[in-house]
Amino acid sequence: MSLDQNLFTLVLTPNPDDASVVDLVDPAGTIYYRKQRTPNSPVYSVEVYDFMTESLLVKATAPSATSKTKILELYNPTSTVELKYTGTLTFRWSFKWEGHEFEWKREECYLIRKPDPPVLVAITKEPSGRLKTHTVQLLDYNINRFDIEDRKGLEITMLTALLTFQDANEAYHTPNSSDASILPTALRRNTTKDVSPTPTPPPPLPTKPPAKTGVDRVAELQALRGEYNEVVIEDECDVADYAQYSWNLLQDDAILFVSILASDAPQVPKVLQTVEETKRLRYRAANMDELHQYVVYDTLPAKGPRRINLDSKDKYEAPKSILVHLSKIPMPELQPKPSLSSPPGGSSAGASGSTLLSGSSLFWRRDKGKEKERPKEDKSL
Repeated sequence: MSLDQNLFTLVLTPNPDDASVVDLVDPAGTIYYRKQRTPNSPVYSVEVYDFMTESLLVKATAPSATSKTKILELYNPTSTVELKYTGTLTFRWSFKWEGHEFEWKREECYLIRKPDPPVLVAITKEPSGRLKTHTVQLLDYNINRFDIEDRKGLEITMLTALLTFQDANEAYHTPNSSDASILPTALRRNTTKDVSPTPTPPPPLPTKPPAKTGVDRVAELQALRGEYNEVVIEDECDVADYAQYSWNLLQDDAILFVSILASDAPQVPKVLQTVEETKRLRYRAANMDELHQYVVYDTLPAKGPRRINLDSKDKYEAPKSILVHLSKIPMPELQPKPSLSSPPGGSSAGASGSTLLSGSSLFWRRDKGKEKERPKEDKSL
């Protein structure tokens, strides 16, 4: 992402004399912060100093550089921030500051505002292919929009988190770099000068993790689509696995409804089987609230011009697509609305129907056929 030259910008510059030191310098050459790995530490430990006053600002610790949880301890005033990896298949780290939730993604840091869109508060620029940040820019005009008292502490927290990401990336690509970076500078120079390097055999290839099955495989497939409360039924996995996954979502207090739909026409019967199995799981949990069920079928638009067959004999055709909403709350906008313009006994192809499940199944349909005429009474008597 391109950076705005008019905003406050810092360049991450490794120290030429000490590989464990990184300076944060502005484009004019002024050093603002200095980050240093703690030497001879059995765990991952990073300290960030104010370059002018040489005062310790924050210390980040973790069992290793690649740990998914890091503790940031800020000084003057003292406070503790938990930096936690919250991504599944994507790069995502989260932390909280003064009641606000922040989220670092690949090159951007956002302030999360649910249900409103997130606000961008920092961006970085890095070489393509590797998470090795070269430049970081803080968007003060967006941070000032929110009620944050200690903005300096927030700035230090975001920068320290970014520096730990770079250490984790180096640890992934060079497994032995963590041991070399914690050695004193003088010892490291003597080692490279007097001791000849000995060739080491390449490390063995890591074993391939076993493929996920069952509910875990269903969760993996749905995560690739990005829709949390939407379950797309595919040919892969069984009905019981999809039903258990749907039921797990409904047990979450943050989920009000789950939408179950077919990926293509052959999966329509599997959707209905999944819905019925999900309802069975719900019935076994006696303390759960009632569910509302809404069905919309043939939601895919027909291709080509619409044709009306006057010789149709109302033959039933299975729907080519179906969408079932299982909801904890009523959804009036999805309730069926009978059309008054339909002729008696006629049916509309490709119509949408809804089903409300509240205790027992209630199905809505259009009555077919005409009512028989009542015999006229003989008033001559």
